[in-house]
Formats: sequence, structure tokens, C-alpha cells
Amino acid sequence: MTDSNSPINRPVNIHDNYHAHVYFNAETIDYASQFFASAGEKFGLKVGRVHRKRVGPHTEWSCQVLFTSKEFDQLIPWLEEKRNGLSVLVHGDTGNDLRDHTEYAYWLGKPVELNLQVLS
Repeated sequence: MTDSNSPINRPVNIHDNYHAHVYFNAETIDYASQFFASAGEKFGLKVGRVHRKRVGPHTEWSCQVLFTSKEFDQLIPWLEEKRNGLSVLVHGDTGNDLRDHTEYAYWLGKPVELNLQVLS
């Protein structure tokens, strides 16, 4: 596991499109749901379904927010400020799922283990 404070893990705006996956559990789902809705409203973003199960490579409950490089510079600091201890995976959306979830993966908060075998 990598250090979430390391500059190498901090999100960088180098892609056209991005996903942010916010992770939560039964204790944090109420805050997480409010957090997703607020992000969508404030930035006019498409917010995905709240998954109360493991989906794809995500080993914890999650929700996905889609955004572009145009929203990046305002959204990332807002996510960092408002995440209230939730882990957030930010990654490029290049069409190569494995690279997006590894080489182009950045973390706000503690990294969450991903099941990369489903992306092979």
C-alpha cells in the first residue's frame, strides 16, 4: 500500500476525462450519499448509482462521479476538503481500464485495495 500523502499519488490533471470513486460502508453511507449529491449539484456532474456491494475492481461499496479536465482544478480540492475521511480514487478515463486503475490512479485519503484481476 502506498502513502496517501506522497506527491506521486496526488491527482494530476493530465487527461481529458476522469472518474472519481468514493468508497463508503454501512456507517458512512448517509454522509457519502449527501457528498455525491452535493458534488453533482455544485459542479453539474453525472453521479453514478450508490453501490451497496462490490462492483468491478472495487472491493468496497462505492459511487462514481464522472468529470473532465475542465472541472478537475475546482473539483479535486473540493473533494479533498469535503470527503470527511472517505477514501476517493481519482483516475483517468482513457479506455484502458487496467492502466486507468493503476498507472493513472490517484488517491485522496487512504488507498483502497482494488481487484485488478477483473480488469485483465
